Amino acid sequence: MPVSMGILIDNSGSMRDKRAAVNAAAYHLLTVSNPQDEAFVVNFSDHAYLDQRFATDRVALQRGISRSDPAGTTALYDAVAASADELAKHGKNRKQVLLIITDGADNASRLNLRDAIRRVQGLGGPVVYTIGLLYDAERNESDLAKSDLEAMSQETGGVAYFPRSLEDVYSIAADVATDIRQQYVVDYHSSTPFSRGGYRTVRAEAFDASRGPLFVRTKRGYFAQQEQAK
Repeated sequence: MPVSMGILIDNSGSMRDKRAAVNAAAYHLLTVSNPQDEAFVVNFSDHAYLDQRFATDRVALQRGISRSDPAGTTALYDAVAASADELAKHGKNRKQVLLIITDGADNASRLNLRDAIRRVQGLGGPVVYTIGLLYDAERNESDLAKSDLEAMSQETGGVAYFPRSLEDVYSIAADVATDIRQQYVVDYHSSTPFSRGGYRTVRAEAFDASRGPLFVRTKRGYFAQQEQAK
């Protein structure tokens, strides 16, 4: 099943020496993904910039990834919220993913972390994968960024990766592509009316006759009223 994906790459000043390797890794992810996958590219610093709208053309997407001039601060939460909106409005596929690559904590957004996560959950919940290049960050910033990235991934059913060096990002990108292709979309009908709104938790279980209970990773919940509006 093809995927609609947003690729969000930190374009703040601290990324200047990392962008070449990150760009190569992001493009590698696209080349090992389903050719029918569509993606858009957001480079973010003080603001989020949609440098390539949804496309399946890998050449166009590579141009969007490469359109960078690192400078400024890191408005991560705002970029996540804007990208979730882009997915909800223009994504054609039921499977939807955001991939975030950053090297530090948010220091410029108008939204906070909970606002950003709620925006993702309220729009039907794309799965969020995060890659935190925190190996050279100061301890306090590293701890904050790690906590934020883990929260975004865990709440949405994704995975947070923290490479030990820049060289590891290329192989991690391939791991993300593999994980995305192995996802399933499961529908269910809640016995609680949408009109009641509110946050609904999700729990999924799987069992194999020969191996017993299986590990299942899924988003932790969703906001019913917002999903109905989608």
